[in-house]
Amino acid sequence: MQSLEIKPLLVDTSRITLRRINHAEFEQLCQDNPDLRLELTATGELVTMAPAGLESSGRNFSLAFQVAKWIESTQLGKGFDSSGGFTLPSGAVRSPDVTWIENSKAENISFDDTFPLLVPDFVIELRSKTDSLKTLQAKMVEYRTNGVRLGWLINPQKQQVEIYRLGQEVEVLQSPTSLSGEDVLSGFVLDLSTIW
Repeated sequence: MQSLEIKPLLVDTSRITLRRINHAEFEQLCQDNPDLRLELTATGELVTMAPAGLESSGRNFSLAFQVAKWIESTQLGKGFDSSGGFTLPSGAVRSPDVTWIENSKAENISFDDTFPLLVPDFVIELRSKTDSLKTLQAKMVEYRTNGVRLGWLINPQKQQVEIYRLGQEVEVLQSPTSLSGEDVLSGFVLDLSTIW
């Protein structure tokens, strides 16, 4: 049997110089490195994200599945997982674990654009063991500042959920069993039993 040679994954930067990069350079970097998960901050800093561990991956799958079932039954909008990126008005390119936009926004998006300008209506960020809580909280504030109507930061390590609403203070829930989509995802209830 032939053995496979394992080579380290190197970031191909042959067509750009790493520093604070612009959107065109970011798109080129993503095309040259399709196996990497990358984000771009509003100030042009590159953010690399490690693959999720199996426990976090299973939780992400459950979250996306529950939201997808609601989307399929209501047909009120479109959903995206963490592999889909978009550009916020601040210039940051982000890819939350779950993203939802209502149909009126989906009609105005060019899905041909690699990272279209988009303000989601709803996002979920799920904290994995390797994620910095402060970094995720800053992302949630960024989403809200850019116009995201509802966002959930789910922190399994503390069994907490931080709820970010447009124009409101953050609400922190301790060990909730479910979350309501409120007036943003009307009728949606997230079951957290698979998360805790």
